[in-house]
Amino acid sequence: MVNRNVVGAHYGLRDWIMQRVTAVVMLAYTVALVVLLLAMPSDFDSWKALFSQTWVRLFTQITLLALFLHVWVGIRDVWMDYIKPTGLRLSLHVFTIVWLTGCFIYSVKVVWGLQ
Repeated sequence: MVNRNVVGAHYGLRDWIMQRVTAVVMLAYTVALVVLLLAMPSDFDSWKALFSQTWVRLFTQITLLALFLHVWVGIRDVWMDYIKPTGLRLSLHVFTIVWLTGCFIYSVKVVWGLQ
C-alpha cells in the first residue's frame, strides 16, 4: 500500500469554489440590473433614483467586491503558472494586490458618493 502525503491539497478546490461563487454573484447582479433597467424609464432621474437606494448601492458594492476577488484568483493563478522567477512573481502578486485594493477603495468612494 502506498501512503501519500499531499502537501497543499484542496487549495485548488477553494479557488474553484471562490471563482464559482463570485461568478454567481456577478450573474445575479447583471440579471437584476438588466431587468430593472428594462422596466424603468430611461431618463437620468430614474437612474439616479435607482442608484440612490441603499439596497442597490449595497448590491453594487458586493458585486464589485466579488469582481475583485474573482480577478485576484484568476490573475494569481496566471502569475503562478507562467511566471517562473520567484522575485518577479512576488512583485506581480504585490502589485496586483495593491492595484485591486485601490480599485476597491475607489469603488467605495464612487458607489457611496464619498468625497
